[in-house]
Amino acid sequence: MRVIGPVVCIVGPTASGKSALAEEVALRLDTSVISVDAMQVYRGMDVGTAKTPVAERRVPLLMVDVADPDEDYSVRLFQRDARACADRLLAEGRVPVLCGGTGLYLNAVIDEMDFPAGERGGASRERYERMAEELGGDALHALLAERDPASAAIIHPNNVRRVVRALEMLDEGVSYARQHEGLHARAVHYDARLWGLTMSRERLYARIDARVDAMMEAGLLDEVRGLCARGLSLETSSGQAIGYKELLSALAGETSVEEAVELVKRRSRRYAKRQLSWFRHDPRVRWIDLDQTSGEDAVRLVLDDLGEVRCGTV
Repeated sequence: MRVIGPVVCIVGPTASGKSALAEEVALRLDTSVISVDAMQVYRGMDVGTAKTPVAERRVPLLMVDVADPDEDYSVRLFQRDARACADRLLAEGRVPVLCGGTGLYLNAVIDEMDFPAGERGGASRERYERMAEELGGDALHALLAERDPASAAIIHPNNVRRVVRALEMLDEGVSYARQHEGLHARAVHYDARLWGLTMSRERLYARIDARVDAMMEAGLLDEVRGLCARGLSLETSSGQAIGYKELLSALAGETSVEEAVELVKRRSRRYAKRQLSWFRHDPRVRWIDLDQTSGEDAVRLVLDDLGEVRCGTV
């Protein structure tokens, strides 16, 4: 027997107001929010990932604080654990509300997607990481281009972690490029109702810049400094998060804090563009323009769509 839905998904770019809408919808439905964020899973990464503070949460927030910063918590593990949360809520007769901007993680939960073994690394990964250290990222990318030109074409040479992963996948008999092509193929796992938030670019970028400034005022630099003692580094997946990566470099003396903050803002804006591009590829997403729709009307749209639908199983 498998629980099939429905589930509500609130998606969109960073700083668009997803968390506020998801929490209000979940409050009206007497249910929980399942975070779909690749970095909110890490304990202690609170300010920089914009986790709703515990004291301010009006509904339970699931899939946060499930791994330590020095762990490589993969999409494969997230799929398993997030589905367990959703299934539990559905079995209780509640509608799960998924909220986040990590498109791959969302699809891993709501769609049928299989991930190859070895996500957590092994001898193969260690070998390629040593090659990167000894020969440099360009040499490693050249090896990928020789073995799998299609994958090399869609991975930037500077993205050493992804180059390593692509080579590791080749050793497992899987092409990164071929898997990438299938990321938007839809074989559903849940009856998912997707709602995307959008607004003018100028307003969104202003919100992003203001959020970064607020994070710094809230102690993001101290948070990063403290997390270093718990395993956060540029070599970990958690250390690659926007906001953490740049401040780690600043703490290492490679740049000033002021320069790091400006870089965080610039990279956050670029990330927002990539998020919008990802979700616009999904025809299931119904968009809510927050320049023309109030928060209360957005809540009503989501709730009215559910109507008299009840949780179901097969």
